[in-house]
Amino acid sequence: MARRNRGTPRREGAARRRGALIRVGVGYDVHATALGRKLVLCGVEILHERGLAGHSDADVALHALCDALLGAAALGDIGGHFPDTDPAYKDVSSLVLLSRVRAVLEEKGFQPLNVDLTVVAQEPKLAPYVPEMRKRIAACLKLPPDGVSVKATTTERLGFTGREEGIAAHAVCTIHSPPNA
Repeated sequence: MARRNRGTPRREGAARRRGALIRVGVGYDVHATALGRKLVLCGVEILHERGLAGHSDADVALHALCDALLGAAALGDIGGHFPDTDPAYKDVSSLVLLSRVRAVLEEKGFQPLNVDLTVVAQEPKLAPYVPEMRKRIAACLKLPPDGVSVKATTTERLGFTGREEGIAAHAVCTIHSPPNA
């Protein structure tokens, strides 16, 4: 009879016996810059001469976050839930999409625990907007403010973000399914 390594828990069953099931998700998105569009990041309109191209409001950071949350629950990606071929999502606020993702998670018994986003953009400088970004995401996901981290970085003028041809975003999240869910 084979012995089981006691240091390796069984998949979800063991995690549930110890309490909440915790999962991790990772998301990434990129949008090209575009003249004549508003720049919206993390649900906040940013004063800048260029926005981002996209079917919705093109909020690259919230799109990455939606993908992270959906991925953590093994529920696909943002394009599968909100296709860019559907006129219902034309110019829609990505905060609406994020709220719908939260609702989908809740239907499956999951709740976000924390989220961490990094926006990669040469310009504009985002530090003055970060507190409001965190506040809007926290409200949308029903998280305390310390459950949301938003950071910004540049690529030191390297690559498409350094040439200001687009903005990228990375997101990581943890979600959990409470023991009684």
